[in-house]
Amino acid sequence: MNRKEAIADLREILTKRREAIRMALTGDTSLLHQLASEMRGDVCDMALDTVEDELSSQLIEVESRELAMIENALKLMNTGEYGVCEACETPIPLARLQALPYATLCIQCQRQSEMAGGGYSRSADWSRVIDYAGDDVKARDVDMNVT
Repeated sequence: MNRKEAIADLREILTKRREAIRMALTGDTSLLHQLASEMRGDVCDMALDTVEDELSSQLIEVESRELAMIENALKLMNTGEYGVCEACETPIPLARLQALPYATLCIQCQRQSEMAGGGYSRSADWSRVIDYAGDDVKARDVDMNVT
């Protein structure tokens, strides 16, 4: 299988994973809303609900990050930049892309980035960052677009 065919297979994998994450996120957020509306029971029940909410929130955060990386990889595929290391601009080996289809750095640059204590990313999406002047931000005040 040549590189072009392998990338086409990876596009299909990423597209399916994107849809699975979107479905999971939709289900998870609706569960959180349902749990919030059912506030009943004793202190132990409420504590358990709080722990479950926190775990769900953490899972949503991880899945949202993965979804953003998948979206970025699909965008790079559309522009023809997929599979090229953002740091050294050499082709990322297919074995790495098959293991981590949304990788944007080759192994060597990833290691250097991790040793430096940060992450190299030329393609950070700062358009999703908002500046809020209010005192208190609630989850319902933030527009969450997971589509």
